[in-house]
Formats: sequence, C-alpha cells, structure tokens
Amino acid sequence: MAANRAQKSGFAAEAQAKMNAKYDDAVAHEAMAWINDRISAIGEGPINTSGSADNVYEVLEDGYVLCALMKAIEPSSIKTLKRQKLAFKKMENINAFLEAIEKYGVAKHDSFQTVDLYERTNLTQVVLSIHALGRKVNSKGGKGIGPKESERQSREWTEEQLKAGQNVIGLQMGSNKGASQAGQNFGKARHIVD
Repeated sequence: MAANRAQKSGFAAEAQAKMNAKYDDAVAHEAMAWINDRISAIGEGPINTSGSADNVYEVLEDGYVLCALMKAIEPSSIKTLKRQKLAFKKMENINAFLEAIEKYGVAKHDSFQTVDLYERTNLTQVVLSIHALGRKVNSKGGKGIGPKESERQSREWTEEQLKAGQNVIGLQMGSNKGASQAGQNFGKARHIVD
C-alpha cells in the first residue's frame, strides 16, 4: 500500500530517512525467526525469516501472521484467523493484533500504529513491538525473545519512617555551611591603588 502514497519531501523526507536509518536487519531477523517458531507450533508457516525491510513488510503486511502469532501465544485472544485481500480487512487484522497484545500486557508506548505497518511508514517500531511482546511472553514463563523484563519492586514505609524523612534537610535546601563564594574572582581582578 505504501506505493500509493505521495513521495515525501522536505522535513518529512528527512524524518523518514532518520526512521529508516534506525532499522536493523539482525534485530528484525531475530523477531521473524521467533514468529516462525511460535506459529509453526499451531501448524502455520513457515515464513521467510529474512530481516530485510522488504521481507518484513511482505510477510506481516496483511496482519495474518501477526494474528497467528498472538493465537499461538494466547489462543483466546484472536477470534478469527483468516487471510484478507481487502485493504480495510488487512488493517482490521493488524488492529486485532494490537488490541490483543495490549490485553496481554504489552505497554501502549511499546506498540506501533496500524499505518506504521500497513503503509510501511515505521517498520522499526513494528519490529520493536514484536520484541516487546517477546519480553512479555518471557516474563509470563513462555518462550520469548530479548532480555528479561524488569519486575516492579514496591517499598512499604511505616508512618514513623515517613515522618523521620521530613526532619532531614537536604544539602541543597538552605544550608549555609560548607562551600561559599568567598574568594572567587570572575574575569580580570580589579586593583585599587591608594
């Protein structure tokens, strides 16, 4: 679908060039290989695991493979799994995947927008979203990709500890002890002769 868009110029072309420069074939290959492993478990695939931007777009563009991935991870998350030919149906597949990963626990800021994939405007974010899903799968005990997701470590403070903290004056809060500006000269010194 990206072929139907007008070519960008000016600032938009510069911004698109910067986004395209961030694309990493190795990271994309890792994501595509993980997708292939996951969907083969439910009888889908195999897919081409090349990390090139052209291949990632061709494989994922209709949203079918992404929906199959989510169905392999969480079977109840995708209701229907069907290849689509119409543009709006393809975008519905992509949107169904995005809604499913959000329900699964992937943060909204780690997700991509439908047009990022369908119109090929930001494939880097698409690959990063797949990696974010892989981290979430890891944290839930599944076979994911990427580093382990950090876990929240909440602290519990007693009222006594909180009140004790109010009595401490920080070093930057009104202390006049220690460093001062005495003896500092800025610029040429002024010599006064009697």
